Amino acid sequence: MNSRYGVRIWLGVLIAFAIVLPLVVTDRFATDIFIRILLFAFIGVAWNLMGGYAKQLSLGHAAYFGLGAYTSTILEIRYGISPWIGMIAGGGVAALASLPIGALCFRLRGPYFAIATIATAQVLMLLFLKFRDFAWGAEGTTIPNFGDAPLMMQFDEKSSYYYLALGLLALGLAITYRIEHSWMGYYLVAIGEDEDAAEAIGVNAPRVKRDIYMISAFLTALAGTFYVQYIYFIDPATAFSFNISVEAALVCIVGGIGTLWGPVVGTVLLETTSALLQSWLGSSAGGVQLTVYSLILIAVILWRPSGLLGVFEDAYRRIVRARPASTEEAVLDG
Repeated sequence: MNSRYGVRIWLGVLIAFAIVLPLVVTDRFATDIFIRILLFAFIGVAWNLMGGYAKQLSLGHAAYFGLGAYTSTILEIRYGISPWIGMIAGGGVAALASLPIGALCFRLRGPYFAIATIATAQVLMLLFLKFRDFAWGAEGTTIPNFGDAPLMMQFDEKSSYYYLALGLLALGLAITYRIEHSWMGYYLVAIGEDEDAAEAIGVNAPRVKRDIYMISAFLTALAGTFYVQYIYFIDPATAFSFNISVEAALVCIVGGIGTLWGPVVGTVLLETTSALLQSWLGSSAGGVQLTVYSLILIAVILWRPSGLLGVFEDAYRRIVRARPASTEEAVLDG
């Protein structure tokens, strides 16, 4: 009970900190960093459902990011539909697209599955490059600026985008927590450990992977809509960027794959490091950011393969275990 109570206290402190942060730190550059941390943490949480718990290494989640971005943008520009509605529609399109993609890719395992997912994202990018009349082709398009228009997901203050990204992350964490503590979560872990053994004891692995892939795709598409509304621009290279897929996997691996808070911890480290390096070095030292990323990844894999979240969990356990002993010693001394 004491341990659970302590976790709730720390969670409450974290939530309070996240809510007041943009009110205390009003610098626009800093707020932009916070927004990107929240966004990529959300993408990492969405990827973690598939790549973390079920250990299906997808490197093609940019496909669903791009589908969500393009669906909402087309609905907004062509038909005047609010991005709030377009966001849900984009999620639905991505979830439906994950069915045939999953049906094909899940026939493969290991590195072959990863390569197949990369191919699907690249194929979609090439298709949207050709859709000049309908999806603006390689040139892309800008998002119409309506000024301060909350109903069109446009705000004057960056803090509004911050709270929207925070809400998306909270949604992703809540869904992950619910799945993690349900029968699906246990099935996902079983599939990740040994898919053949899981099927031998009655787990319907194809169905479970299909369902979790749909949920993961839906959430990733929400991030795509948010991102293009935030930067006011869309083109195939941005929407279907391979970097998005890699970043989603990296933050989970660094933070702690297959854990609730792992993607958040990994994103805070990697995105903060990236932003600071870009701020300090600019374009004067190309490749430094990727070098630092590589060094961090190598260090984590060699030192803590389970991710950095395990370090914090071990430290917390030591504190909790030491507290009763300290209290007992104080009573005896008294």
